[in-house]
Amino acid sequence: MDIKLQQLKYFLLVVEYGGFRSASVHANRSQAALSTSVKELDKILGQRLFEAGHKVKLTPFGEVCLPKIQHFMKQYQDLESDLQATAIGQRGKIRIASVPSVAAKLIPQVMASFTESHPNVEVSLIDDNAIGIEARLLAGEVDLAVGHCLHRNDNIVDFTPLLSDPLGVVCLADHPLACFSQGLSWQQLRAFPFIINGTCQLLENTPARVLFDHALYSVENITSLFSILELGIGITTLPKLAFPFNHQKLTWIPLNDPNIERIIGILRFKDRQISPQADAFYQLCLQELNKINVSPLSHSSFNQETL
Repeated sequence: MDIKLQQLKYFLLVVEYGGFRSASVHANRSQAALSTSVKELDKILGQRLFEAGHKVKLTPFGEVCLPKIQHFMKQYQDLESDLQATAIGQRGKIRIASVPSVAAKLIPQVMASFTESHPNVEVSLIDDNAIGIEARLLAGEVDLAVGHCLHRNDNIVDFTPLLSDPLGVVCLADHPLACFSQGLSWQQLRAFPFIINGTCQLLENTPARVLFDHALYSVENITSLFSILELGIGITTLPKLAFPFNHQKLTWIPLNDPNIERIIGILRFKDRQISPQADAFYQLCLQELNKINVSPLSHSSFNQETL
């Protein structure tokens, strides 16, 4: 016969209130019910917990059992509280994958707000490129992914757009192209060495693809890319969010032809329920990131194949 949780509770109540009568009043049960429950516990354990007689007194065996049962019940209560807190999203862990530019500039403010409302939830943030964040989501490594969608798994991945991020040209602040602050066309870039980076896939299926078809340089790491650009070796294209604020040596110029915007949003599984914690983070992203206007979100932006 297994020990029942109720038997342990009644035993502790008898000890706490010094008798079966007082304990039964607190438990809102009959004195006979409590007495029967404790006798059943005695039988399971093979020893009496209380001395025989009218006055409630623990046996030596009961004295040994008391702290052990108290410790167990404390652990049980802590577990119950922890599970309930987890169920409503106040405890637990969430894992977020994000493209680096969004992770650096947008996610921190979401995390700050999330920490205020969910101080006991652990948040893990992983930087990766657009292909990587979606792969991590599909592999179950993360709960949510934040970045631009490649639309390779639209049948199983839901993408919620939040804001648009225009593509521009990055060059030295004293570069001949820097004077065209209102915007450039891809034809104006052909005369200068072009450096390919991970976001240049946005130029796919546009006339500007010729820029990286004949490029001599390719740099994936964003820190290395800026170091090379600062040396004046070449120029590149980057979304506005990927360009550092107030850079001293480099400048960002809108690319007007072709006019390309990547749509930043949240990726999650269509038919898989996420945890309450992850859902709270998701809702906060919708609330916080929708406030940011990197570029006005236009209907045409959603239809661009390059995104």
